[in-house]
Amino acid sequence: MTMDSSFIQQLTQWRHHLHRHPETGFEEVDTADFVANVLSDLGLQVHRGIGGTGLVASLTVGTGSSVIGLRADMDALNIHEQAADRAHASEIPGKMHACGHDGHMAMILGAAKLLCERRDFNGTVRFIFQPAEEHGRGAKAMMSDGLFERFPVDEIYGAHNMPGMPAGHIATRAGGIMASEDNFVITIKGRGTHAARPHMGIDPIVIASQIVLALQTIVSRSLDPSLPAVISCTELFTDGIRNAIPTTVTIKGDTRSYTPEVQNLLETRMREICDGICRMHGAECTVEYTHEFAPTINTPDCVPVALRAAANIVGMERVDGNIAPMMISEDFGAFLQVVPGNFVFIGNGAEGRGSTPLHNACYDFNDEVLSTGAQYFAEIVRLRLPA
Repeated sequence: MTMDSSFIQQLTQWRHHLHRHPETGFEEVDTADFVANVLSDLGLQVHRGIGGTGLVASLTVGTGSSVIGLRADMDALNIHEQAADRAHASEIPGKMHACGHDGHMAMILGAAKLLCERRDFNGTVRFIFQPAEEHGRGAKAMMSDGLFERFPVDEIYGAHNMPGMPAGHIATRAGGIMASEDNFVITIKGRGTHAARPHMGIDPIVIASQIVLALQTIVSRSLDPSLPAVISCTELFTDGIRNAIPTTVTIKGDTRSYTPEVQNLLETRMREICDGICRMHGAECTVEYTHEFAPTINTPDCVPVALRAAANIVGMERVDGNIAPMMISEDFGAFLQVVPGNFVFIGNGAEGRGSTPLHNACYDFNDEVLSTGAQYFAEIVRLRLPA
């Protein structure tokens, strides 16, 4: 489905403005101002300050009682953009939209524009702009602030661009599409000593090394092979120096999985392994284990709606209804724990600029798919709230 050039130009202008002015989690003040002004210019009443910098605008057409939510994330990342030749590059040193949330906002604004003009549905649509997605805090903040009590929805829909997927292709699946993320901090306390006299101390580096290796046996030996999970140790710190064995070592990392049962198993075995290895060496340890992101579990009844809307916009040959689940995490999963809904990936490009990975300093959202996303979201509303 093609759109007129003025609409595409408008989406691009919005996206480029947002890209030039990135703001990170719960600091999206100027971003929220810009989004609110666009929505107000469309004739919508905007409610600000929900969960910090979040906002909601609603559009009601006809007398229908059903309500559909469309969500975009707003925050950028603390990454310095490396794009000297990019006219719309970030103007804020050390911050950039390296995950495409600028594009996500522009798509939802585009859907709002289409729906305000067409008014081809019967019911209410809520345009939800969420802060602080990157660290899994914004969705809970909005809900704690009464998001769904003040602005109830029957279903909620979201999307994320996906580099490496052909531009404009749309993919989803029933059930788990993205994993939970749990963070851990393991602190090992031994006894420091001179590097030449290791027998006088309790070496926490040796203990930490054994723990890092042993943690990998949880997935390979404690978990049903049919259930996916990942344990990654990503940081290691000591208070030692070159000629002194340290007293303390800290290991940080995260785990990914799809069900509470697997999350509990990973945490339980991690604590048992750390405690056992440390006791074997006469050391002490503590394990902090926190749940950061809920898994994103699509509601089965909402998946056919998303697939039909996608096929109506891009053609069934460009739609995948059974994409393999990914171990990345998305704060949208917190919403799906409360209300039904669906999340899709929209291809950002399989080659060239569109294929640059997310969270990369050279990444940029592909403007060619802005219209695709805007039309997809508007089509969701048309299908779920038939006039």
